[in-house]
Amino acid sequence: MRKQDFEQTLQDKLAELDAQKQPERDLWPGIELALVKQQDDENNVRILNGRDGHIKQSDGHIKQSDGIGRWALLAAGIVMVALLSWKGLMPSEPMITGNDLVAALSAQHAEQKSALLVQYEGQTALTKNWQQQLVELDSAAQAIKKALENEPNNMALLKMLQSVHQQQINLIERVHSPKWSQI
Repeated sequence: MRKQDFEQTLQDKLAELDAQKQPERDLWPGIELALVKQQDDENNVRILNGRDGHIKQSDGHIKQSDGIGRWALLAAGIVMVALLSWKGLMPSEPMITGNDLVAALSAQHAEQKSALLVQYEGQTALTKNWQQQLVELDSAAQAIKKALENEPNNMALLKMLQSVHQQQINLIERVHSPKWSQI
């Protein structure tokens, strides 16, 4: 189809349209939203003007500014990388590992266990063989500590030791808890 024929066909179709035809729904909310969005976009460009190195001209085109924004971003990036590298090279608190960790865990557990035993010293226990169970858990902890002497950084053994310690604490608390709180 040639351009003249297209233009003539378009004009004919437009003339046939009903001039009084109304849209099926109210179109103003969508138009208003588009206008507000366009205004917000223009405001954002004005706010960012100079920060991103672009300036919006009155004809709507964006031109590159003198590049000060790019240099500032580059400098900020270099400073951030330098700070992160420096922080990574600084010695942090030394982590306790190996035999020192086992000793620290054991000392902390011994304190907690003795504090609980002192707290419940005057109370009667709910079972009679709880001290035998405590001794059995102690021997299990000793066996784990002996294994940790050969592999001081073995996480599975360290978790087992913590579990045995926690079982001892739970045993002491459960045995000495008041009868009214038992179900």
